[in-house]
Amino acid sequence: MKLVRIEEAKCTGCGLCARNCPTGAIRLEGGKARVGEACVACGLCARICPVEAVIVEEAVKPKVAKCFNCPVECEIPEGFLGACKRYRNVKGEIVRVEPLVVPRRKPVRVEEAVKEKVLSRPLTTAIGAGTTYPDLKPAPYILEDRVEGVDVVTVVSETPLSYCGMLLKIDTEKSIGGEGEPVKREGVKVGSIIMEQYGSKLIQLGGVNTFIQKLGAVAARTIVDLARGETVELEAGGHRLELRVGEPPIVDGKAEERMRVGCGSATVGMFGDVLKEVADEVIVVDHHITAVLSEHPAGRFLGLTPKGIIPRGRKSTPGRYFGYPGDGWGGTDILEPEQAVAQIDRRLAKPGMTIFIVETTGSRGALLQIQPDWTLKRLELTDKAREAMRLIAESCERARVSAVLIAGVGGSARRGVTRYPLKLNEAVHRGLVRVTLGGAPTYLLPGGGITFLADVEQMARRSLHWTPTPAIIAPLEYTMEKSLYEAIGGHIQALKKVEEALKGRRIELVD
Repeated sequence: MKLVRIEEAKCTGCGLCARNCPTGAIRLEGGKARVGEACVACGLCARICPVEAVIVEEAVKPKVAKCFNCPVECEIPEGFLGACKRYRNVKGEIVRVEPLVVPRRKPVRVEEAVKEKVLSRPLTTAIGAGTTYPDLKPAPYILEDRVEGVDVVTVVSETPLSYCGMLLKIDTEKSIGGEGEPVKREGVKVGSIIMEQYGSKLIQLGGVNTFIQKLGAVAARTIVDLARGETVELEAGGHRLELRVGEPPIVDGKAEERMRVGCGSATVGMFGDVLKEVADEVIVVDHHITAVLSEHPAGRFLGLTPKGIIPRGRKSTPGRYFGYPGDGWGGTDILEPEQAVAQIDRRLAKPGMTIFIVETTGSRGALLQIQPDWTLKRLELTDKAREAMRLIAESCERARVSAVLIAGVGGSARRGVTRYPLKLNEAVHRGLVRVTLGGAPTYLLPGGGITFLADVEQMARRSLHWTPTPAIIAPLEYTMEKSLYEAIGGHIQALKKVEEALKGRRIELVD
C-alpha cells in the first residue's frame, strides 16, 4: 500500500493539490497542504505539485482495499469512495455504489414506427432547388404527398450558411501538430487542430470568424472542395497533408494504411495472452500510452510479474507510460526500436531476456535480447512475433478521411419555411420536423437555434457550393406532417403535389 504525505519544508501552500484532489482529501491548514483520511493514493497530487512537495511511499495501511476497476488502482479506506466516485470500500469489499440503470420498455405502435420511417426521408432533396433569398418569399419547393397513410410535407431550399464549418477526421498515427495549432491552405489559415481520438486527428475548418477574414473565402472553398470529394492539400504542424474524403490520408507523401487498434495499453489488454508467448517482455509503443506487458494489469491477470524493463515515456499508472509524439515508431519520437527501452532494472532483469517491441498497428515489430554487458541485440523476428503482428494488423480498420459539416440555420433562412420561425425551431427540437442535408440525416445539437452535424458522404450527391460572401450553400430539407406544417404557420398557399411540382422539371432520381 502507498502512503501520501506532504514535505512541509517544500510546500508553498499554492493549493493546486487541494483544488484538484478527486476525493477532497487534501486541504490547506496554516498555509500548508494536509492529507486527510479520504486519500486513496491515486497519485494525482504528486504528479501536479509544482515544487515536488508530495511524497508517495510504501506503508502498511489497515482497513484499506485496493480497487482494480481502472488503471488508477485506488487504495480506498473503509467507508470511503475511490477517485472516480463509483466504488466504495464496504467492510473490505469494493462495491459499485450506483444502481444499474435500465430503460423502461415502451410498446411501439406500428403506425408510429411507419410514421417515423416516412418522415425520415424527404419527398425531394434541396439539391438543384434554388434559394429562398431574400427570404420574404416561400421556399422554392414546398411539396406534399401521402406516403403509407401519412400526409407529408417537405420544404426545401439551398440555404446560404455563414455560421458553418467542417470537422475533418484524419486517421493517422503521425504527429501533425498540437491542439490549437493552425491548419493552412495555400499559406492561408483555414482552421486548426482541435483534438486527437483513437488513431485519428480532428481538424476544424472554417467558422464565421474565419470566413470574415480578408482571405476567408479560401476556407469556404476548402470546405466545399472536400465535401465534393476533391483532393485538397493542407499544412499542419510543419507536415503536408493530402486529403480526400473517403480515401486514406497522405501525410508527407506517404499514404496511411490503417488505424491503430487502440493505444498501447488497449493493445496489451486485447492481445496480452498472445504477446506473452512472443518474448519475456513486451513493449507496445504508442505516442499516447506506451504499455509494458508484465507491469500492466493485463500482465498481472495473466500471472506475470514486472521484469524490470522501463520504456521511454512518463509513467502514468502501472504498466502505462505517456509517450512523446514524433515521426517515429507508433507516432512517437522513437526512431529505432532499441530506443523504446529507457532503463533496465538489473535487480529484476537478466542477460538473455528477450523484449518484443511492436506498434499498435502491427506495422513494425522488433525482437531484442539483453546481452551480458546489458546492451541490446536485435534478433530475427520469430514466427510467434510475426503472428502477433498479423493479429494486431488484422484487427485495425482501414485509414481514411471523413468529414462532418457543422452549421447553424438561423436568421432569415427560416422565413421561407414558415411565417413564424420560432415555431419551426421549437418543432425541430421536439423531433416533429426532420432536418436533412441533401437527404443525409442530421444530428441536432441541444439548446437554441437549429445547429446540426451531417456526414457529407451520406448526401444524395455531394453538392455543396460556396459564394464570395463568403458562405456555404447547403441543400436543406424540412420534413413533417401536413397538420404540423399548418400549425406552425407554414406557407400553405405554396403547397404543391409532388407530381405537379416536378412536371417539366429536369430531375435526377437517387436511391
